[in-house]
Amino acid sequence: MRLQELGYEIRQTRLERGLTQAQLAKAAGLSRTTLNQLENGLFPDLGVRKVLAILEALRLDLAVQPVREIRRPDFIRMACTTANVSYKNALTEDELIHALLTGKPPVGKRPHLRALLDEAAPELLQGLVGEAAKWTKPGRVEKNLGKIAHDVRATD
Repeated sequence: MRLQELGYEIRQTRLERGLTQAQLAKAAGLSRTTLNQLENGLFPDLGVRKVLAILEALRLDLAVQPVREIRRPDFIRMACTTANVSYKNALTEDELIHALLTGKPPVGKRPHLRALLDEAAPELLQGLVGEAAKWTKPGRVEKNLGKIAHDVRATD
C-alpha cells in the first residue's frame, strides 16, 4: 500500500463521518496542515504513530494481510521503468507520484518525464493517470500531467 492510498482512505472516511480536517486533526493531536498533506498524498515522511492516531480518531484499524494473488498492473512502476531506460539516476515512484499530484517535476528529472511522455504507450499513460487519480480530486492528475508536459518541453 502506498501512502497516497492511505491518505485517500482517511479522507473518504473523514468525509463520510462529516468531520472537517480541523476536527480530525485536533482529535488525532496533529496539525491540520499535516492531515491535509497526508490526504493529498504529499506528506514526505509520516511516522506510524501519527497514522495510528488518525486511524484511532476515525475508529479504524490498520491490518497487515497477505498480498492478493491476482494483481492489477502497477502503472506507476511501469512508468518509472519507461522513464528510466536511458538514465543512470532513476526517477523514483515517489517522485513520479509527487509530480503527478503537484504538477511539479522533481529537480533533475525533467528528461525522465519527457522520455516517459514521448515513449510510453498511450495505454500506459492512461493507466498511470487512472492509478494516481484515485488519490486526488477529479481532473487534477490530468491537469498536472498537461502542465508537466508543457514544462518539460519548454525547458529543452
